[in-house]
Amino acid sequence: MSSFFSQTLAVINMNLLSLPRRLWMSLAMILASAVVVSILLAFLAMAKGFEVTLEGAGSKNIAIFLRSGSAAELNSVLSKTQVNLIENAPGVIKVENVANVSGELFVIVDGLKKSTQTEANIPLRGTSEKGIKMRRNFKLTQGRMFKTGTNEMIVGEGILREFDGFDMGQTVRFGKTEWIVVGAFSTKGNVFESELWANVKVLQSLYNRGSSVQSVRARLEDGADLELIKKYIENEPQLNVDVQTEDEFFAMQGKSLSYMAIFGKVISSIMALGALAGALNTMYTSVADRSKEIATLRTIGFSSTSAFIGTLAESLALSAIGGLMGALAAYLLFDGMNTSTLGGGFTQVVFSFNLSADLIIQGMLMALAIGFFSGVFPAWRAARMPVLAAFRAEN
Repeated sequence: MSSFFSQTLAVINMNLLSLPRRLWMSLAMILASAVVVSILLAFLAMAKGFEVTLEGAGSKNIAIFLRSGSAAELNSVLSKTQVNLIENAPGVIKVENVANVSGELFVIVDGLKKSTQTEANIPLRGTSEKGIKMRRNFKLTQGRMFKTGTNEMIVGEGILREFDGFDMGQTVRFGKTEWIVVGAFSTKGNVFESELWANVKVLQSLYNRGSSVQSVRARLEDGADLELIKKYIENEPQLNVDVQTEDEFFAMQGKSLSYMAIFGKVISSIMALGALAGALNTMYTSVADRSKEIATLRTIGFSSTSAFIGTLAESLALSAIGGLMGALAAYLLFDGMNTSTLGGGFTQVVFSFNLSADLIIQGMLMALAIGFFSGVFPAWRAARMPVLAAFRAEN
């Protein structure tokens, strides 16, 4: 057994030391693997960043009510009567007989993207002090809170990063209405940072919504049973609403960009086939270049298995180097990069690419797969190479 391992290590060493003779072809294989991995990781980091941004906003202790059948706040309308009935739902926290409930409006306004100088939809949310307190990790980073009854608003940090015209003190016009930016806020990078917030009653008045809202958030008691709330809704004819926890709601919204991960894997797989073809050519050339050395080793007693493993190890080493280079390039170019895309509410969601460790592992597995499939057949050829034929080829 020790002889087998020593033979295998000797073959691997010989193969790696002979790489300078095939420098350019080896570099081409490394580069091909690197490109495949970097493109795969770019798509995966985009999808992961979007998912993290949405999931980070949700809470299991906050229930969100929408009109029955509405997939997003934009499609929902709830009357004042329905809001009052929701306040009496089982499990909703009450403080001094006042339910911890926030009726909110969600309207679309135009913003100018810094990167392209094109207009894009962004959400203007009408909320209240109760609603703001329901947002985890909320913190004013600039200025102050908007005052009730005024055309003042605060903007999310994501809006400040990606859109022009929302700096502190600026006046912003939406239609015929002017708003003054009096503050900026952070929610630790989640989806709420992609919104503008103003007083809900002012928004109801300006958009002629009367006393209606589009969603209701309610803080639940610890251990509250959502099924009891659903049963309460079923037994109340005027409550034509759906309810789910906030984290469930945002998890569903996050699936809207899951296609990016699938698309990235498909594109990378197609590119991997091209890289595989080039890598196969590299490895067959490697075997041909080392035919005399392989034959010599076989003549002095080295096993065919050691020749197989040594050749396969060379292929895996080259692809692994390419994978590491691709992962490094993706990390330097994309990790933490800010962008925005259309979310489930037909508005822009600002998020950062998130290149996590599990994604890097996926990229490395892709590189090693290229190395394995490009090396196994040339390795089999090296193991089966007739000794006399190899010497004749050299002559």
